Amino acid sequence: MTTIVAVNGMTAHRANVIATRTGSEAMGIIKAQMIDLLKVKLQSGIAHFIYVKKDGTLREAWGTCVSNLMKATQNGRGLSGDQVNTVKYFDVVAGGYRSLRYENLVQVF
Repeated sequence: MTTIVAVNGMTAHRANVIATRTGSEAMGIIKAQMIDLLKVKLQSGIAHFIYVKKDGTLREAWGTCVSNLMKATQNGRGLSGDQVNTVKYFDVVAGGYRSLRYENLVQVF
């Protein structure tokens, strides 16, 4: 049986990056769709998610990308997360900006 998954251009880009980094096309599509969900939640309010940090430990995070919650700390410079294959967010617990690599996302609540 063949399964067909329809994705938009950015999701396809993310899936390709993840598949290249992990060696698994299936993992690429699954994690790219998780990133889509995370980005929607980050834009809607405070998202709760888990990812693997660079040092290999798990990080449970609460973050947002809602502009009125972040305005006091935004400087408007730099590259977007998607330009460097990461998800950038404002950590509401630590009070600072953080990012995670696409393939390191573990769970979105």
